[in-house]
Amino acid sequence: MFQQLPSIQERFPTHRWVFLTLTVKNPPVTELRDTLKHMNDSWQRLIQTKRFKSGVAGFLRTTEVTRGNDGDMMAHPHFHALLLVKPSYFKGQGYIKQADWVEMWAKALRADYLPSVNVKAVKATLDEKGRKQLDKAICETLKYSVKPSDLALEGDKGAWLHEMTKQVHKMRFIATGGVLKGILKPEDEITTEEMISSSEEVQDVGEGRIAFQFKSEYRKYVYAPKYNEYAD
Repeated sequence: MFQQLPSIQERFPTHRWVFLTLTVKNPPVTELRDTLKHMNDSWQRLIQTKRFKSGVAGFLRTTEVTRGNDGDMMAHPHFHALLLVKPSYFKGQGYIKQADWVEMWAKALRADYLPSVNVKAVKATLDEKGRKQLDKAICETLKYSVKPSDLALEGDKGAWLHEMTKQVHKMRFIATGGVLKGILKPEDEITTEEMISSSEEVQDVGEGRIAFQFKSEYRKYVYAPKYNEYAD
């Protein structure tokens, strides 16, 4: 993605970037797969709206799943999207305010509540400061990073983590569209197993452990369930 930035900016010199985060109500981790399918369907409804199409030229969207803060076996799935928006996006009727994004996402979800949404413009200019801001937004979109301490609570013997990885098995966690469709090369794609990363090799859980293995291609540790060990 980083290597593609110069060509993108050359092709669309007047376009700008917007970083969007979309959430839903936290589901039990046992219902995560159905929730993610619903979120993906809702995203498709969102990007087909006239307002989205009129302002957004392309997108890079990833899914992040963390432990919910409202229960030991709750999940917090959310989307991070980096949007390449047209010049008209920030002008007059073309501008989509945060309240509008909330309404649009709620409608796409067919929800009876107002979901939490965060949106901010990325001040990406050609100077070093602007480039750093865009690089930061890309890293935030592609981070797939969760601390082991957030995943493996002492005493649950990895129950949440194992259920979560079972729920997301073979699901796609990254999508591109519009003028950014196909922007990521095959080697940039990240599997659901590699969605969970850490700077630590092993997380102790009571007398057992949750294992992470270093992946040189990503320069970080990723979840390696085959090396997990649990006490009887």
